[in-house]
Amino acid sequence: MELEILNAKNSKPYGKCRVPNDIVVGDLRALIHQKLKSTPVADRQSLRLEPRGKALKDTDSLQALKLIDGDKLYIKDLGPQIGWKTVFLAEYAGPLVVYLLFYTRPELVYGNAANIKISLTAHIAAICYTVHYVKRLLETIFVHRFSHATMPLRNLFKNCSYYWGFTAYVSYHVNHPLFTAPSPLQVWIALGAFAFCEFGNFSVHIALRNLRPPGTKVRKIPKPDSNPLTNLFNLVSCPNYTYEIGAWISFSIMTSCLPALMFALAGAFQMTVWALAKHRNYRKEFKDYPRNRRAIFPFIL
Repeated sequence: MELEILNAKNSKPYGKCRVPNDIVVGDLRALIHQKLKSTPVADRQSLRLEPRGKALKDTDSLQALKLIDGDKLYIKDLGPQIGWKTVFLAEYAGPLVVYLLFYTRPELVYGNAANIKISLTAHIAAICYTVHYVKRLLETIFVHRFSHATMPLRNLFKNCSYYWGFTAYVSYHVNHPLFTAPSPLQVWIALGAFAFCEFGNFSVHIALRNLRPPGTKVRKIPKPDSNPLTNLFNLVSCPNYTYEIGAWISFSIMTSCLPALMFALAGAFQMTVWALAKHRNYRKEFKDYPRNRRAIFPFIL
């Protein structure tokens, strides 16, 4: 069939493009740029049926969209792109450097006051922060399989500002010479909860990875595997977010640090937004999706 390709911003035509009737949107984007060089490269394209319409999914076929010969498709230019993996590596490597700078070189931040002996809780907090972000880096390299190859370049600066900035805020207070640690009982109980949530988060990431064969974009209903920590899938759609929030709430209790709690709550808000969107998509995509599941908090939301 032949489709007319237009700019979604001003409806200016790029030209006409003959394409296979059964092609999917993911392949169509590359084909359009191949035939119409004035169009944005495939990674920058967001295809729509209307100028202000919803972006089409890469897995949508032209047959399923009921497009016929002579129909119009609109391209929104997403702007400069960067790889998801690159963004993740940058946003997770930064906190390691920033936090450990405050921890290992306190004299650069606190001056002469840095001579005061650091508390055991501050040592434990540094280990927890390091373990968390080393885990995230290793998951990015070896575990995660991304649905999309790229994201807008602006996300690199936005995400890094969030993670690096909050890390400096938290680290400044936890490693401060005047930091007062809570009771040992509170520290050790919270540390145990932190470790449990970190293991749970990692277990869910492995389960999600195993749902998608390498090199594919297959989507399946997430379900628990043999690891008991993945049983949270029976209650919520995004248990990785549930465990992540639990880990940072535990870190906040362990350190009794208000900036850490602010970071936990800010992350919880954003992850709740993501979880609700994923939950809606799961229920829409899979007709047999478990109706008793919530999005992120069991029995609540």
